[in-house]
Amino acid sequence: MTETAKLPGSVERFVLHWGEMGGFWGVNRSVAQIHAFLLTADRPLTAEDIATALEMARSNVSNSLKELLNWNLIRRVPIRGDRRDHFEAETDVWEVASRIAAGRKAKEIDPALETLRQCVAEAENDPNVHPVALKRLREMLEFTETIDRWYSQITTVARPKLMALLKLGARIATLIPGGR
Repeated sequence: MTETAKLPGSVERFVLHWGEMGGFWGVNRSVAQIHAFLLTADRPLTAEDIATALEMARSNVSNSLKELLNWNLIRRVPIRGDRRDHFEAETDVWEVASRIAAGRKAKEIDPALETLRQCVAEAENDPNVHPVALKRLREMLEFTETIDRWYSQITTVARPKLMALLKLGARIATLIPGGR
């Protein structure tokens, strides 16, 4: 894809939409667009290929590729006879989702847990903290710890069982005693 080529409409829409979604997730739009582009590519691409196809500055592409490599969502692929770096995306959707979830947990849930634990410990020893504030801090901590435990447990479930759980949807609640 070294020559300038127009992206097919569906691919362009996906790339643009994934870029918008990335913004909602706290990911730079260019990073998300490059990820989407590599997800739909039929072969490994160079940074130049990506910059040309997406009409981005080469420096922006280079920085975005570094971030995607850090998230483990893309990898370098050697191409015989070409000294340039080529990149391809992880295309297993489950693996992509797992890596994104792990990254989000590390950047959001883990620091939140640490901060909440410190806040609750300090609030318990501070007579100036109103009991309502302490109660709400404890509830937030309990909720966040529950999410963290759920994440740790769900990552051990085999993919076929996980898919079955997801397909069950709200019907899974019928297996839990105590009403709807």
